[in-house]
Amino acid sequence: MSEVSHSDSQDALNIKNKSHVLHSRPSRDTNQSGATQGGTTQGGVRNSGDDNSGAVGFAGGGSGGHISPGIAIAERLAARAPHMKSVFLCSTRAIDADMLRQAGAIAQPMPASPPSLKHALKFVRNFLAAKKRATQVMREYDIRHIVSLGGFVTVPVVLAAKKLGIPVTLLNLDATPGKANRFVQSRATHVLSAVVANHLARWDGNALGFPVRHSAVAPANAPQCREQLGLEAARFTLLVTGASQGAASLNQFVPHFAARNKDLFTNWQVLHLAGGSALDAAQLRGDYARAGVKAVVVAFQHQMGLAWGAADLALTRAGANSVAEVEMNNVPAVFVPYPFHRDLHQKANAQPLVDAGAAAMALDKLDRDFNMQSIGVVLEKLMADGGARGAMHAALVAMPKRDAADRVAQLVLADLKHR
Repeated sequence: MSEVSHSDSQDALNIKNKSHVLHSRPSRDTNQSGATQGGTTQGGVRNSGDDNSGAVGFAGGGSGGHISPGIAIAERLAARAPHMKSVFLCSTRAIDADMLRQAGAIAQPMPASPPSLKHALKFVRNFLAAKKRATQVMREYDIRHIVSLGGFVTVPVVLAAKKLGIPVTLLNLDATPGKANRFVQSRATHVLSAVVANHLARWDGNALGFPVRHSAVAPANAPQCREQLGLEAARFTLLVTGASQGAASLNQFVPHFAARNKDLFTNWQVLHLAGGSALDAAQLRGDYARAGVKAVVVAFQHQMGLAWGAADLALTRAGANSVAEVEMNNVPAVFVPYPFHRDLHQKANAQPLVDAGAAAMALDKLDRDFNMQSIGVVLEKLMADGGARGAMHAALVAMPKRDAADRVAQLVLADLKHR
């Protein structure tokens, strides 16, 4: 595996004021066959010439947790190699298109679907169609390197890349790698992991840290972030988020908890990212109004840095992306792992912060009343105890902040330079 050169000074992430619009058009000098004029090709893919031209492909999608780190790496690539395009070979789900449109990125949806015994024929048909489409996209955009981010989209894309002779970097994002990542690792040129992970035989054991996009870092101080979100500038703020998909159990629990603890919310307001539809958000607004609690409720927040920047405390799922953003923004948090994974593998993502005294964890039992004990007791203590929140914040500040996205960008560019 290639080493990425860096110094301690490069580990300090300072991206609040940086902004790069990702390329959104194929190159004008790409002909209909997908070969770029002025260089030799193999299988329709250019293999020589200026290492700042062509494109890097990102394979993954279906959730914000797969798209966000790709956007972060693409931002760093845009800064280091402005002529290198980034192309996302993503899923057909709306969240992918929405996030990539906001980022100004090239999105090429793959017709892949999750594995399913019940719909096996549909899965195979879509898998083959995705592999064929991935081949077309790689030729059209002169893609010279694939960064695989996990999920059901990645396997047909990686197989297409290997057939075309395009190198693949696997970036594992979870402490427990998914089936797709375990499949891809034996076919990858480089195997990286954001976190300490099991079942990655070719990983060298060095955790890079999680790539965080610019828009997920607080752009201003807490009062300014709150004002931009329509919150009271001087009021304590609880951020509730179930990540890009929302969390129905948290949507049910938090208004119930607020109604049962009105005195606790005297000096607090809620920023609730509901996921789902506008109707879901409207219902939550009504729930908080009936509880007499000030709340701003939105379905989704593209500028997550504002949300983290506004928060004194967060109640959040423990996907790797959420954990990384909590750590980057130094927000005390109660992590509630996604309860439908058999192994509750999101627990492993958050455990290092919990062990360091930088966060707390509670289990979601999917029952509103039971969660009053499993989540409510932990949340109540932290909302009432500023000293405990302060200790968590201090532990978070003490953690080193590493620009993992830039490290991956450096590796990709170094690989391209030597080919």
